[in-house]
Amino acid sequence: MDGFSRYLLRCDGLARPLTVPAQKVFESAFREFGLPTTIRTDNGAPFSTLAPGGLSRLAVWWIRLGIRPERILPGRPDQNGRHERMHSTLKAETARPPRSSLRAQQRAFDAFRLEYNHERPHEALDNETPAARYQPSSRSYPRQLPPLDYPAHFRIERTYPNGVISFRETQWYLSNCLAGELVGLEEVDDERWAVHFGPIILGVLDLRNAKARGMRSFGVLVRCDGGTTKRRRRRRRLRT
Repeated sequence: MDGFSRYLLRCDGLARPLTVPAQKVFESAFREFGLPTTIRTDNGAPFSTLAPGGLSRLAVWWIRLGIRPERILPGRPDQNGRHERMHSTLKAETARPPRSSLRAQQRAFDAFRLEYNHERPHEALDNETPAARYQPSSRSYPRQLPPLDYPAHFRIERTYPNGVISFRETQWYLSNCLAGELVGLEEVDDERWAVHFGPIILGVLDLRNAKARGMRSFGVLVRCDGGTTKRRRRRRRLRT
């Protein structure tokens, strides 16, 4: 939903909140209406994960498109109040009771979107409809993902397929969401480097601490939320 006009760009039902089907819905909307500068969401899948910066594969794709993910605080739906009010109206009119199939449910969503955008006046819009206020973005959807642009003083590193970067004789795990992506390292203090992915600061690499602890082979990213990022080792299971 466009935050200014309340215009519903898409209202598609998905079987599960997975990245690939959700990305297809967003891509369709971007091709039709252009790219926004910011997308505000809650902290659920597929928008966010427990990775540094809350990154998910969907959020990584948005950032590559020049869109900044913006998430409300956990347990604070009031920070996205107008969208939550739309959800409440949508559920009351299309899903109570739910339709007999996903296809039938989608037909109800389509009818609601048409009425919501073009027929229903909104008091917050001086009793105009969202369609009367909405204007598509001037930023068109690109044919290829553009490279991220970092300041000249940043050191650029590409993550390995396992989400690790190699820096100063030490390997640092960032996130599997960043496999193959370029990150920017900015020295913020002596032997301390902030890790950026586009506009998002993921955390800090503390080389002094790594050396003091003898962590020549594998270091720990100190996240901006105060935690650390450690690579999980998969346990082998014996099958009989």
